[in-house]
Amino acid sequence: MEFSAFNLHPDVAAGAKGAGYVTPTPIQAQAIPPVMEGRDVMGLAQTGTGKTAAFALPILHRLTEGKQGHVRALIVAPTRELAEQIHEAFGVLGRQTGSRSVTVYGGVNINPQIQKLKSGVEIVVACPGRLLDHIGQGTIDLSQVEVLVLDEADQMFDMGFLPDIRRILKHLPSRRQTLLFSATMPADIRRLAQDILHRPATVQVGNTAPPVTVSHALYPVAQHLKTPLLLELLHHTDTESVLIFTRTKHRAKRLGEQLEKAGYKAASLQGNLSQNRRQAALDGFRDGSFQILVATDIAARGIDVSQISHVINYDIPDTAEAYVHRIGRTGRAARTGDAFTLVTGEDTVMVRTIERALNATLERLTVTGFDYTVPAPSKDSEFARPPRQPMPSRKPAGAKKGMPGSSATQPGGSRSKAPGRPHQQAAQATAHAAHTPSRQVKPPRRSQ
Repeated sequence: MEFSAFNLHPDVAAGAKGAGYVTPTPIQAQAIPPVMEGRDVMGLAQTGTGKTAAFALPILHRLTEGKQGHVRALIVAPTRELAEQIHEAFGVLGRQTGSRSVTVYGGVNINPQIQKLKSGVEIVVACPGRLLDHIGQGTIDLSQVEVLVLDEADQMFDMGFLPDIRRILKHLPSRRQTLLFSATMPADIRRLAQDILHRPATVQVGNTAPPVTVSHALYPVAQHLKTPLLLELLHHTDTESVLIFTRTKHRAKRLGEQLEKAGYKAASLQGNLSQNRRQAALDGFRDGSFQILVATDIAARGIDVSQISHVINYDIPDTAEAYVHRIGRTGRAARTGDAFTLVTGEDTVMVRTIERALNATLERLTVTGFDYTVPAPSKDSEFARPPRQPMPSRKPAGAKKGMPGSSATQPGGSRSKAPGRPHQQAAQATAHAAHTPSRQVKPPRRSQ
Protein backbone atom coordinates (compact mmCIF):
# COMPACT_ATOMS: atom_id res chain seq x y z
CA MET A 1 0.00 0.00 0.00
CA GLU A 2 1.23 3.51 -0.84
CA PHE A 3 0.02 7.00 0.09
CA SER A 4 -1.49 7.37 -3.35
CA ALA A 5 -4.19 4.92 -2.24
CA PHE A 6 -5.64 7.54 0.14
CA ASN A 7 -6.61 9.86 -2.75
CA LEU A 8 -5.29 12.89 -0.89
CA HIS A 9 -5.65 16.31 -2.50
CA PRO A 10 -2.78 16.77 -5.00
CA ASP A 11 -1.23 19.58 -2.91
CA VAL A 12 -1.30 17.41 0.21
CA ALA A 13 0.02 14.38 -1.67
CA ALA A 14 2.86 16.55 -3.00
CA GLY A 15 3.73 17.58 0.55
CA ALA A 16 3.80 13.95 1.69
CA LYS A 17 5.99 12.99 -1.25
CA GLY A 18 8.31 15.91 -0.61
CA ALA A 19 8.71 14.76 3.00
CA GLY A 20 9.76 11.32 1.76
CA TYR A 21 6.49 9.52 2.58
CA VAL A 22 6.01 6.51 0.32
CA THR A 23 4.59 3.64 2.34
CA PRO A 24 2.30 4.46 5.28
CA THR A 25 3.09 3.08 8.72
CA PRO A 26 0.50 0.74 10.29
CA ILE A 27 -1.12 3.52 12.35
CA GLN A 28 -1.32 5.72 9.25
CA ALA A 29 -2.76 2.94 7.09
CA GLN A 30 -5.49 2.21 9.63
CA ALA A 31 -6.28 5.70 10.90
CA ILE A 32 -6.22 7.91 7.80
CA PRO A 33 -9.29 6.35 6.05
CA PRO A 34 -11.74 6.80 8.99
CA VAL A 35 -10.38 10.29 9.71
CA MET A 36 -10.95 11.25 6.07
CA GLU A 37 -14.49 9.87 6.37
CA GLY A 38 -15.15 12.34 9.19
CA ARG A 39 -15.40 9.76 11.97
CA ASP A 40 -14.15 10.24 15.52
CA VAL A 41 -11.03 8.16 16.04
CA MET A 42 -9.09 6.79 18.99
CA GLY A 43 -5.64 5.90 17.73
CA LEU A 44 -3.10 3.96 19.77
CA ALA A 45 0.41 3.17 18.64
CA GLN A 46 3.95 3.15 19.92
CA THR A 47 5.95 6.33 19.98
CA GLY A 48 7.76 7.00 16.73
CA THR A 49 5.26 5.21 14.50
CA GLY A 50 3.91 8.25 12.65
CA LYS A 51 0.87 9.31 14.67
CA THR A 52 1.29 12.97 13.75
CA ALA A 53 0.99 12.38 10.00
CA ALA A 54 -1.98 10.09 10.67
CA PHE A 55 -4.07 13.11 11.65
CA ALA A 56 -2.16 15.93 9.91
CA LEU A 57 -2.61 14.62 6.37
CA PRO A 58 -6.41 14.12 6.59
CA ILE A 59 -6.80 17.54 8.24
CA LEU A 60 -4.80 19.24 5.50
CA HIS A 61 -6.90 17.37 2.92
CA ARG A 62 -10.09 18.66 4.56
CA LEU A 63 -8.84 22.25 4.69
CA THR A 64 -8.32 22.38 0.92
CA GLU A 65 -12.07 22.93 0.70
CA GLY A 66 -14.13 25.56 2.48
CA LYS A 67 -13.43 29.10 3.67
CA GLN A 68 -10.03 30.08 4.97
CA GLY A 69 -8.94 32.74 7.44
CA HIS A 70 -10.46 31.32 10.63
CA VAL A 71 -9.56 28.51 13.01
CA ARG A 72 -10.87 25.24 11.58
CA ALA A 73 -8.58 22.69 13.28
CA LEU A 74 -7.42 22.70 16.90
CA ILE A 75 -4.70 20.36 18.11
CA VAL A 76 -4.09 20.25 21.87
CA ALA A 77 -0.80 18.84 23.18
CA PRO A 78 0.64 18.58 26.70
CA THR A 79 4.01 20.30 26.13
CA ARG A 80 5.60 23.10 24.17
CA GLU A 81 8.06 20.73 22.51
CA LEU A 82 5.32 18.47 21.19
CA ALA A 83 3.32 21.48 20.02
CA GLU A 84 6.32 22.72 18.04
CA GLN A 85 6.88 19.28 16.54
CA ILE A 86 3.26 19.06 15.36
CA HIS A 87 3.40 22.62 14.01
CA GLU A 88 6.53 21.78 12.03
CA ALA A 89 4.87 18.66 10.61
CA PHE A 90 1.90 20.71 9.36
CA GLY A 91 4.33 23.18 7.81
CA VAL A 92 6.22 20.49 5.92
CA LEU A 93 3.24 18.41 4.81
CA GLY A 94 1.05 21.41 3.97
CA ARG A 95 3.68 23.55 2.28
CA GLN A 96 1.75 23.68 -1.00
CA THR A 97 -1.75 23.96 0.46
CA GLY A 98 -1.66 27.53 1.74
CA SER A 99 -3.02 26.47 5.13
CA ARG A 100 -1.47 28.40 8.01
CA SER A 101 -0.78 27.19 11.53
CA VAL A 102 0.33 28.82 14.76
CA THR A 103 1.58 27.45 18.08
CA VAL A 104 0.01 28.68 21.30
CA TYR A 105 1.79 27.91 24.58
CA GLY A 106 3.04 29.62 27.71
CA GLY A 107 6.53 30.64 28.70
CA VAL A 108 6.78 33.12 25.81
CA ASN A 109 5.29 36.53 25.03
CA ILE A 110 1.59 36.25 24.22
CA ASN A 111 1.49 39.27 21.88
CA PRO A 112 3.09 37.62 18.80
CA GLN A 113 0.55 34.80 19.17
CA ILE A 114 -2.27 37.35 19.27
CA GLN A 115 -0.98 39.02 16.10
CA LYS A 116 -0.79 35.72 14.23
CA LEU A 117 -4.29 34.77 15.34
CA LYS A 118 -5.59 38.15 14.15
CA SER A 119 -3.95 37.68 10.75
CA GLY A 120 -6.07 34.58 10.18
CA VAL A 121 -4.92 31.00 10.62
CA GLU A 122 -6.66 27.70 9.94
CA ILE A 123 -4.70 25.46 12.34
CA VAL A 124 -3.90 26.11 16.00
CA VAL A 125 -1.56 23.82 17.92
CA ALA A 126 -1.90 24.66 21.59
CA CYS A 127 -1.12 23.72 25.16
CA PRO A 128 -4.17 23.89 27.46
CA GLY A 129 -3.07 26.68 29.82
CA ARG A 130 -2.16 29.34 27.26
CA LEU A 131 -5.15 28.39 25.10
CA LEU A 132 -7.42 29.17 28.03
CA ASP A 133 -5.61 32.50 28.44
CA HIS A 134 -6.49 33.41 24.85
CA ILE A 135 -10.07 32.26 25.35
CA GLY A 136 -10.34 34.38 28.49
CA GLN A 137 -8.93 37.45 26.72
CA GLY A 138 -11.13 36.94 23.67
CA THR A 139 -8.11 36.74 21.34
CA ILE A 140 -9.12 33.44 19.75
CA ASP A 141 -12.40 32.35 18.14
CA LEU A 142 -13.06 28.60 18.30
CA SER A 143 -16.69 28.76 17.22
CA GLN A 144 -15.93 27.39 13.75
CA VAL A 145 -13.56 24.57 14.70
CA GLU A 146 -14.31 21.48 12.61
CA VAL A 147 -11.68 19.09 13.95
CA LEU A 148 -10.31 18.70 17.48
CA VAL A 149 -7.22 16.57 18.10
CA LEU A 150 -6.02 15.58 21.57
CA ASP A 151 -2.49 14.30 21.09
CA GLU A 152 -0.73 12.30 23.82
CA ALA A 153 -4.16 12.18 25.42
CA ASP A 154 -3.13 9.84 28.24
CA GLN A 155 -0.43 12.24 29.37
CA MET A 156 -2.78 15.22 29.35
CA PHE A 157 -5.20 13.31 31.53
CA ASP A 158 -2.42 12.04 33.82
CA MET A 159 -0.90 15.51 34.14
CA GLY A 160 -4.14 16.90 35.47
CA PHE A 161 -5.23 18.71 32.31
CA LEU A 162 -8.68 17.09 32.24
CA PRO A 163 -10.46 20.08 33.88
CA ASP A 164 -8.76 22.40 31.37
CA ILE A 165 -9.77 20.14 28.48
CA ARG A 166 -13.39 20.17 29.64
CA ARG A 167 -13.32 23.98 29.87
CA ILE A 168 -11.93 24.18 26.33
CA LEU A 169 -14.63 21.81 25.04
CA LYS A 170 -17.32 24.28 26.17
CA HIS A 171 -16.00 26.79 23.64
CA LEU A 172 -16.08 24.38 20.69
CA PRO A 173 -19.01 23.52 18.44
CA SER A 174 -20.83 20.39 19.60
CA ARG A 175 -20.84 19.13 16.01
CA ARG A 176 -17.21 18.45 15.26
CA GLN A 177 -14.80 15.62 14.59
CA THR A 178 -12.71 14.57 17.60
CA LEU A 179 -9.51 12.52 17.41
CA LEU A 180 -7.43 11.09 20.24
CA PHE A 181 -3.93 9.87 19.52
CA SER A 182 -1.68 8.43 22.17
CA ALA A 183 1.16 6.01 22.78
CA THR A 184 -0.67 4.40 25.70
CA MET A 185 -4.29 4.25 26.82
CA PRO A 186 -4.94 2.50 30.16
CA ALA A 187 -8.44 1.19 30.73
CA ASP A 188 -9.53 4.06 33.00
CA ILE A 189 -8.29 6.64 30.51
CA ARG A 190 -10.07 4.77 27.71
CA ARG A 191 -13.36 5.04 29.63
CA LEU A 192 -12.74 8.72 30.16
CA ALA A 193 -12.11 9.24 26.46
CA GLN A 194 -15.50 7.73 25.65
CA ASP A 195 -17.11 10.82 27.20
CA ILE A 196 -15.86 13.08 24.42
CA LEU A 197 -15.88 10.71 21.43
CA HIS A 198 -18.97 9.78 19.42
CA ARG A 199 -18.98 6.20 18.18
CA PRO A 200 -15.23 6.30 17.55
CA ALA A 201 -13.25 4.05 15.30
CA THR A 202 -10.59 2.49 17.50
CA VAL A 203 -7.25 1.96 15.79
CA GLN A 204 -4.63 0.06 17.75
CA VAL A 205 -1.32 -1.07 16.35
CA GLY A 206 0.11 -3.83 18.52
CA ASN A 207 -0.67 -3.86 22.24
CA THR A 208 1.20 -0.63 23.05
CA ALA A 209 4.22 -2.72 23.97
CA PRO A 210 7.73 -1.34 23.53
CA PRO A 211 9.50 -1.85 20.21
CA VAL A 212 10.93 -5.33 19.78
CA THR A 213 14.20 -3.75 18.66
CA VAL A 214 14.88 -2.53 22.22
CA SER A 215 16.82 -4.63 24.73
CA HIS A 216 16.14 -4.06 28.44
CA ALA A 217 18.37 -4.28 31.51
CA LEU A 218 17.97 -3.42 35.17
CA TYR A 219 20.95 -2.25 37.23
CA PRO A 220 20.23 -2.65 40.97
CA VAL A 221 22.14 -0.03 42.96
CA ALA A 222 21.89 2.02 46.14
CA GLN A 223 20.36 5.47 45.68
CA HIS A 224 23.57 7.31 46.61
CA LEU A 225 25.57 5.32 44.03
CA LYS A 226 23.32 6.01 41.05
CA THR A 227 25.42 8.82 39.62
CA PRO A 228 28.77 6.98 39.93
CA LEU A 229 27.20 3.91 38.30
CA LEU A 230 25.71 6.04 35.53
CA LEU A 231 29.12 7.55 34.81
CA GLU A 232 30.65 4.05 34.77
CA LEU A 233 28.03 2.82 32.29
CA LEU A 234 28.52 5.84 30.02
CA HIS A 235 32.30 5.47 30.15
CA HIS A 236 32.25 1.84 29.02
CA THR A 237 29.26 1.85 26.65
CA ASP A 238 29.41 2.66 22.96
CA THR A 239 26.65 5.24 22.53
CA GLU A 240 25.36 7.62 19.89
CA SER A 241 22.74 9.79 21.58
CA VAL A 242 21.59 9.10 25.13
CA LEU A 243 18.30 10.23 26.69
CA ILE A 244 18.26 10.07 30.50
CA PHE A 245 15.04 10.37 32.50
CA THR A 246 14.78 11.73 36.04
CA ARG A 247 11.77 12.12 38.29
CA THR A 248 12.12 15.83 39.09
CA LYS A 249 13.12 19.06 37.36
CA HIS A 250 15.76 19.82 39.98
CA ARG A 251 17.38 16.43 39.58
CA ALA A 252 17.44 16.79 35.78
CA LYS A 253 19.22 20.11 36.11
CA ARG A 254 21.77 18.87 38.66
CA LEU A 255 22.48 15.64 36.78
CA GLY A 256 23.02 17.57 33.56
CA GLU A 257 25.53 19.80 35.34
CA GLN A 258 27.35 16.78 36.81
CA LEU A 259 27.62 15.15 33.39
CA GLU A 260 29.03 18.37 31.94
CA LYS A 261 31.64 18.50 34.72
CA ALA A 262 32.54 14.89 33.88
CA GLY A 263 33.39 15.98 30.35
CA TYR A 264 30.23 14.97 28.46
CA LYS A 265 28.38 17.18 25.99
CA ALA A 266 25.17 17.21 27.99
CA ALA A 267 22.12 19.40 28.44
CA SER A 268 18.99 19.22 30.56
CA LEU A 269 15.40 19.72 29.47
CA GLN A 270 13.01 20.67 32.23
CA GLY A 271 10.12 23.00 32.89
CA ASN A 272 12.08 25.77 34.60
CA LEU A 273 13.98 26.65 31.41
CA SER A 274 12.91 29.51 29.18
CA GLN A 275 11.50 28.49 25.82
CA ASN A 276 14.63 29.67 24.03
CA ARG A 277 16.88 27.51 26.23
CA ARG A 278 14.55 24.52 25.91
CA GLN A 279 14.60 24.84 22.14
CA ALA A 280 18.38 25.22 22.13
CA ALA A 281 18.74 22.01 24.16
CA LEU A 282 16.43 20.12 21.79
CA ASP A 283 18.12 21.46 18.66
CA GLY A 284 21.55 20.64 20.07
CA PHE A 285 20.46 17.09 20.86
CA ARG A 286 19.04 16.64 17.36
CA ASP A 287 22.11 17.93 15.54
CA GLY A 288 24.61 16.13 17.77
CA SER A 289 25.97 19.16 19.62
CA PHE A 290 24.79 17.43 22.80
CA GLN A 291 25.37 13.70 23.11
CA ILE A 292 23.31 13.39 26.28
CA LEU A 293 19.97 14.96 27.15
CA VAL A 294 18.60 14.70 30.70
CA ALA A 295 14.85 15.24 30.90
CA THR A 296 11.71 14.73 32.92
CA ASP A 297 8.77 12.78 31.50
CA ILE A 298 6.75 15.93 30.87
CA ALA A 299 9.58 17.85 29.20
CA ALA A 300 10.47 14.86 27.00
CA ARG A 301 7.08 14.87 25.27
CA GLY A 302 7.71 15.89 21.69
CA ILE A 303 11.32 14.73 21.48
CA ASP A 304 11.59 13.21 18.02
CA VAL A 305 15.19 12.11 17.50
CA SER A 306 15.55 8.96 15.43
CA GLN A 307 19.17 8.18 16.30
CA ILE A 308 18.78 7.76 20.09
CA SER A 309 20.82 4.66 20.89
CA HIS A 310 20.19 4.46 24.64
CA VAL A 311 17.45 5.42 27.04
CA ILE A 312 18.51 5.38 30.69
CA ASN A 313 16.00 5.60 33.50
CA TYR A 314 17.96 7.29 36.28
CA ASP A 315 14.70 7.10 38.23
CA ILE A 316 12.20 4.35 37.48
CA PRO A 317 8.88 5.75 36.17
CA ASP A 318 5.69 5.66 38.20
CA THR A 319 3.70 3.49 35.78
CA ALA A 320 4.32 0.71 33.29
CA GLU A 321 2.79 2.90 30.58
CA ALA A 322 5.36 5.63 31.28
CA TYR A 323 8.12 3.01 31.02
CA VAL A 324 6.85 1.95 27.59
CA HIS A 325 6.70 5.55 26.43
CA ARG A 326 10.19 6.35 27.73
CA ILE A 327 11.96 3.45 26.07
CA GLY A 328 9.95 4.00 22.89
CA ARG A 329 12.35 6.88 22.28
CA THR A 330 14.99 4.36 21.19
CA GLY A 331 14.79 1.46 18.75
CA ARG A 332 12.84 3.56 16.25
CA ALA A 333 12.46 2.88 12.56
CA ALA A 334 13.78 -0.70 12.89
CA ARG A 335 16.96 0.51 14.59
CA THR A 336 18.22 -1.34 17.64
CA GLY A 337 18.36 0.38 21.01
CA ASP A 338 19.11 -0.24 24.67
CA ALA A 339 17.08 0.68 27.74
CA PHE A 340 18.89 0.72 31.10
CA THR A 341 17.04 1.30 34.37
CA LEU A 342 18.77 2.02 37.67
CA VAL A 343 16.68 0.45 40.44
CA THR A 344 16.82 0.56 44.23
CA GLY A 345 15.24 -1.71 46.80
CA GLU A 346 12.26 0.65 46.95
CA ASP A 347 11.49 0.02 43.27
CA THR A 348 10.63 -3.68 43.66
CA VAL A 349 6.87 -3.27 43.29
CA MET A 350 7.20 -1.05 40.21
CA VAL A 351 9.67 -3.48 38.62
CA ARG A 352 7.15 -6.31 39.01
CA THR A 353 4.39 -4.13 37.56
CA ILE A 354 6.50 -3.35 34.49
CA GLU A 355 7.42 -7.01 34.03
CA ARG A 356 3.76 -8.03 34.18
CA ALA A 357 2.90 -5.40 31.58
CA LEU A 358 5.69 -6.62 29.31
CA ASN A 359 4.99 -10.27 30.08
CA ALA A 360 8.72 -10.77 30.51
CA THR A 361 11.37 -10.88 33.21
CA LEU A 362 13.90 -8.10 32.78
CA GLU A 363 17.55 -9.06 33.16
CA ARG A 364 19.38 -7.82 36.27
CA LEU A 365 22.98 -6.81 35.68
CA THR A 366 25.89 -5.54 37.75
CA VAL A 367 29.04 -3.90 36.43
CA THR A 368 32.33 -5.69 37.00
CA GLY A 369 34.82 -3.56 38.91
CA PHE A 370 32.24 -1.11 40.29
CA ASP A 371 32.34 -0.75 44.08
CA TYR A 372 28.80 -1.28 45.33
CA THR A 373 29.93 -1.25 48.99
CA VAL A 374 30.65 2.47 49.31
CA PRO A 375 28.60 3.63 52.32
CA ALA A 376 26.00 6.33 52.01
CA PRO A 377 27.10 9.80 53.16
CA SER A 378 25.76 11.04 56.47
CA LYS A 379 23.89 13.71 54.55
CA ASP A 380 22.61 13.48 51.00
CA SER A 381 24.22 16.50 49.38
CA GLU A 382 24.25 15.28 45.77
CA PHE A 383 20.91 16.77 44.86
CA ALA A 384 20.49 19.08 47.84
CA ARG A 385 19.08 22.46 46.92
CA PRO A 386 21.30 25.45 47.71
CA PRO A 387 20.25 27.09 50.99
CA ARG A 388 18.06 30.14 50.67
CA GLN A 389 19.47 33.40 51.97
CA PRO A 390 17.63 34.49 55.13
CA MET A 391 15.49 37.58 54.73
CA PRO A 392 16.46 40.46 57.04
CA SER A 393 14.01 40.66 59.91
CA ARG A 394 11.97 43.79 60.35
CA LYS A 395 10.73 45.00 63.69
CA PRO A 396 7.37 46.76 63.74
CA ALA A 397 7.61 50.48 64.19
CA GLY A 398 7.55 51.32 67.86
CA ALA A 399 8.23 47.74 68.96
CA LYS A 400 9.90 47.61 72.36
CA LYS A 401 11.89 44.93 74.02
CA GLY A 402 9.67 42.69 76.09
CA MET A 403 6.51 43.41 74.12
CA PRO A 404 4.57 40.41 72.77
CA GLY A 405 6.04 39.20 69.50
CA SER A 406 9.35 41.03 70.00
CA SER A 407 11.19 38.14 71.61
CA ALA A 408 11.63 34.45 70.95
CA THR A 409 12.08 33.74 74.64
CA GLN A 410 9.70 31.24 76.20
CA PRO A 411 8.33 31.46 79.72
CA GLY A 412 11.06 30.42 82.10
CA GLY A 413 13.78 32.11 80.07
CA SER A 414 14.39 29.38 77.43
CA ARG A 415 14.62 30.42 73.78
CA SER A 416 12.27 28.61 71.42
CA LYS A 417 13.77 26.42 68.74
CA ALA A 418 12.34 25.37 65.41
CA PRO A 419 11.29 21.76 65.54
CA GLY A 420 14.17 19.65 64.30
CA ARG A 421 13.79 17.33 61.34
CA PRO A 422 14.66 13.72 61.96
CA HIS A 423 17.92 12.76 60.30
CA GLN A 424 17.25 10.75 57.20
CA GLN A 425 19.81 8.12 56.25
CA ALA A 426 20.09 7.35 52.53
CA ALA A 427 18.59 3.96 51.82
CA GLN A 428 21.02 1.17 50.98
CA ALA A 429 19.71 -0.90 48.10
CA THR A 430 21.29 -4.25 47.32
CA ALA A 431 21.72 -6.25 44.14
CA HIS A 432 18.64 -8.30 44.94
CA ALA A 433 16.50 -5.14 44.74
CA ALA A 434 13.77 -6.85 42.77
CA HIS A 435 14.13 -10.29 44.38
CA THR A 436 15.86 -11.66 41.32
CA PRO A 437 19.54 -12.67 41.21
CA SER A 438 21.81 -10.29 39.34
CA ARG A 439 24.28 -11.35 36.72
CA GLN A 440 27.66 -9.71 36.83
CA VAL A 441 28.84 -8.51 33.46
CA LYS A 442 31.80 -6.66 32.12
CA PRO A 443 30.77 -3.32 30.66
CA PRO A 444 30.87 -3.29 26.88
CA ARG A 445 33.98 -1.75 25.40
CA ARG A 446 33.73 1.56 23.65
CA SER A 447 34.37 1.36 19.95
CA GLN A 448 37.59 2.94 18.87
